[in-house]
Amino acid sequence: MSDSHDHIENIKKSIKIFKDRKVDFVLHLGDYINPASVKVFNGIKLIGIFGNNDGDKFRLINAFNEIGGEIKGDFCEIEIDNIKFACYHGTEKELKDALITCGKYDVVVYGHTHECENKKAGNTLGLNPGTAHGFWDKATIIVFDTQTRKSEFIEL
Repeated sequence: MSDSHDHIENIKKSIKIFKDRKVDFVLHLGDYINPASVKVFNGIKLIGIFGNNDGDKFRLINAFNEIGGEIKGDFCEIEIDNIKFACYHGTEKELKDALITCGKYDVVVYGHTHECENKKAGNTLGLNPGTAHGFWDKATIIVFDTQTRKSEFIEL
């Protein structure tokens, strides 16, 4: 998920969906804004990176620590079920596109634009869950199955 921008109600809806679907962990691609948004994830494994609107990184780090989550910085690589993921908020389009086209990753997940994307470049899948906040359009998240490599966009 990405770009929740303090929308506590939609964060709670997302967590319910994740729990109902028995996800192993939630990957948040940044723009939490307020540390209180992170604390809502208590009880679910949260891995995150920073977005361009996450100014108070010190308090966000503390919030992650309080709930036993992991905040990885501005970028991270994760390998799960032999799938190599790159996680980047997506602030710089050229950098995001380079991650997708470089061929090093199986899946590149990013946010920032608030628009859902599911695109393939060579053997790399680029996924943007859209915005969990919703703003002027629909609020969305993605559930990705590492066994089938299928992704499902879910409207909140």
